[in-house]
Amino acid sequence: MTANGDTEDYRTLNRASWDDRAAAHAASSDYSVDRFRVDPTFLSNVVQFDLPRLGDISGLDGLHLQCHIGTDTLSLARLGARMTGLDFSGESLGQARELAAETGAGVEFVQSDVYDAVSALGAGRFDFVFTGVGALCWLPDVRRWAAVVAELLRPGGRLFMREGHPVLWALDDARQDGLLVLDYPYFERDEPLVWHDDDTYVQTDATFTHNTVHNWNHGLGEVVTALLDQGLTLTQLVEHDSVPWEPFPGKMERLDGDERRMADRPWRAPLTYTLQARKPE
Repeated sequence: MTANGDTEDYRTLNRASWDDRAAAHAASSDYSVDRFRVDPTFLSNVVQFDLPRLGDISGLDGLHLQCHIGTDTLSLARLGARMTGLDFSGESLGQARELAAETGAGVEFVQSDVYDAVSALGAGRFDFVFTGVGALCWLPDVRRWAAVVAELLRPGGRLFMREGHPVLWALDDARQDGLLVLDYPYFERDEPLVWHDDDTYVQTDATFTHNTVHNWNHGLGEVVTALLDQGLTLTQLVEHDSVPWEPFPGKMERLDGDERRMADRPWRAPLTYTLQARKPE
């Protein structure tokens, strides 16, 4: 990882990485695609985790930003919402459309960059916008993202998001001494973190060729303030000590619902948060 120095367009680099990994993600047991095919009631672990906070979404028009291969999008549709999924990776959307067709889900998938979502979908179309863990870190400007969310929502609509905590993204995950050390930026910076990694976050034997990506962190206050500045009202903010993958291999314990938390003193740091915000009527 380097802090800067890579001048290639971040969308091109990041899209190539996601395109390269889409098939491996769909084939991995971590995404449980086979369970979706055989069990029409099955929901992703990410959506199940937040069911008490999500509430009844039946009959609502929902949009899943950065939907990847669509398992969370399909889960929301199974809860009764009329779902649209948006992602910039054509290969990811190919996997999502295939799964939706195989399961008979009436989900629309649209290829677009997040910042172009209003042009691609239209303003004021959605009762709720959903975004899942590990989405915001791919975007350089959280204020611009918040403006897109606000424009996509109908009056009275809400944003529902669970995201990796900025403390998690700032932690050094390579330390072997058991200490939790903030080594990467907590606050948003103009220059990206440039990562060179030939692996991925699911269990797979696949090999990849597009292995350079750009990421940004966004402080919790920056996210909240960006939404408030768009006129949204914060209605919930809950921090969690768990995350639905294993960012620190060998140092985490598995919980119900495929959640993981630090095995050693998990109260030391938040790993994810759930946030809800509503657009005024």
